[in-house]
Amino acid sequence: MFVVIVNVQIKPECVEAFREACVANSRGSLREPGCSRFDVLQERDEPTRFALYEVYRDAEAVAAHKATPHYAAWAEKAAAMQAAPRASVKYEKLHPEGAS
Repeated sequence: MFVVIVNVQIKPECVEAFREACVANSRGSLREPGCSRFDVLQERDEPTRFALYEVYRDAEAVAAHKATPHYAAWAEKAAAMQAAPRASVKYEKLHPEGAS
């Protein structure tokens, strides 16, 4: 399993639109054969901060995700709403084995 955690800070006036864009991207992503999980998280104490928790079969599935129309639409919308550049960290899932 290949895990990506993306952190994004959004302009305050864009919070609702960003939430909607993320949900649309998550729904599309969960239909991809290589994506097993795509959570959209919003920080409780600072609602302009979001995290995306994405789990893919492998690195190739991540690359396939970035080639989808729903990702391209999200990336374009997100870029206009960001208060700072987004950051992502890639992980390899170690445990529990076999579970998504």
